[in-house]
Amino acid sequence: MNSEEPRQGWPTPPGYPPSGPAYGAPGGPPPTAPPAAPPSTSSHRGAWIGAGATLVAAVIGVVGTYMVAGNTGPASPAQAPAAAGTAGAQAPAAAPQDSAPQQSSPSPVASAPAASASRTPSGKPPGTVQWEGPLLIEYAKPKDLDAAPPVDSKVNADNDFAVFSSFGSEQLRPAGGAKALVWEDPSKTPSYEDCAGVVDTLGTTNDLDLKTGRVFCGKTKEGRVVRLTAKQFTRGSGTPNGTFDVVVWGR
Repeated sequence: MNSEEPRQGWPTPPGYPPSGPAYGAPGGPPPTAPPAAPPSTSSHRGAWIGAGATLVAAVIGVVGTYMVAGNTGPASPAQAPAAAGTAGAQAPAAAPQDSAPQQSSPSPVASAPAASASRTPSGKPPGTVQWEGPLLIEYAKPKDLDAAPPVDSKVNADNDFAVFSSFGSEQLRPAGGAKALVWEDPSKTPSYEDCAGVVDTLGTTNDLDLKTGRVFCGKTKEGRVVRLTAKQFTRGSGTPNGTFDVVVWGR
């Protein structure tokens, strides 16, 4: 008697007898799946090849940067890691620098002041003494007070003051466009400002009487303010000669 069969009087267990094809029969449950095959070595080989290509490209980028920047020195430490960390990309090549110094042409604007300075009239500023000292002015030999020291110019138009005699008295004669006036305040020796303030409005080109100690303010033909103080008169061969203390100020 088969022990697997249900005994009489015992309830038949559900699902018995078993339904469906037997184990291993067609259509039956599949056998247990075989273990997965080990990974192929070809995938590891591809990964190593890709990593090697990335490293080679990074090294080429660093070497290229070093060679391009050879004229300006080796690449800085900050540049090398940046080049190595960029896969497959080369660092931008630095533009070579010309070691020869470049000469810049002078700007026309910069040369303008020099040109204007050359046209500035020479001479000392107004109020600055250009020349000071005793001066002899002989009869009919006028002096050019624009020169320092004053001279008897051979060009008569360049002379400024002369000494003449008229009806037995000596005269100071402005010449060549110069003019003068008598300083009327004997208590004060006129300064540059004193003479400059009146010579343009009160100065004359007429002869002025000469007396010892008389002070004259004048202006030369070139515009220099002067002060003449009569010190002494002599007559040689009947002609007067005058000695003056003279101050010539720059214009």
